Amino acid sequence: MERKPILDIKIDMNGPALHMKGPNAEVEMIPFKGRVDCELFHGIVEPCGVDTQVVNAAFVRHMSARYMLTGKDSEGNDAHIYIENNGWFDDRHRSMPFTTVPTFYTDSPVLASYLHTNQFVGEGNVEEDGLHIRFYEIRREA
Repeated sequence: MERKPILDIKIDMNGPALHMKGPNAEVEMIPFKGRVDCELFHGIVEPCGVDTQVVNAAFVRHMSARYMLTGKDSEGNDAHIYIENNGWFDDRHRSMPFTTVPTFYTDSPVLASYLHTNQFVGEGNVEEDGLHIRFYEIRREA
């Protein structure tokens, strides 16, 4: 059975990344923007999004992206969704798609009860048209 994402975000790079390499870690800050078009929400990723990636001496990569969506909720109301999306993996064995753990905040009364109380998982994958981040509700077996 194919899973349907609650959000499918197409990411576009938004300028040069900042990079620092020290004796115990490498840090990269990648600015981005994008767009989202699905049943739950239609809109854009504001061009102030940033994905901060830290690779420590043990080759563990922590990715932490923070960004704001602006657009229309499922009932056509103006809305925002703030996303903090975190992922960790061994940088020597990076797999695609990579898995993340998102947290959502929204000013939409329609979406708040859903996004603020349910648990979700994210997947990032490079496709023909670029990077997509998709979020799925975690289904619990009864």
